[in-house]
Amino acid sequence: MNLIIKLFISTIVVFVLSYFLPGVHVTSLTGALMVAVVLGLLNTFLKPILVLLTIPVTFFTLGLFLLVINAIIIIICDYFIVEFSVDGFLDALLFSILLSITQSILNKIFIDEK
Repeated sequence: MNLIIKLFISTIVVFVLSYFLPGVHVTSLTGALMVAVVLGLLNTFLKPILVLLTIPVTFFTLGLFLLVINAIIIIICDYFIVEFSVDGFLDALLFSILLSITQSILNKIFIDEK
């Protein structure tokens, strides 16, 4: 049940952020759902590989390079989903930061950790 709630939260946050950020475009709520699913899959399978390959850079930047990895994952998601587009790297970076912060807050409110 928590997975469905997290997916719903991600979908709504992606859809709302697309209205507030001028460089991020989602054409429909179905597109936002697909973005949430693909981001979940990319974060599960691709992100650990990218983090492992960039350990030295992440170490020297004191972890800030992880934000770049998140932006790259957003850009990869843009490549796979037609209903989702990001204008540039900085838009993807800002979108990933706001998405992470908003998801963290809403997951703390709505997800019951037992």
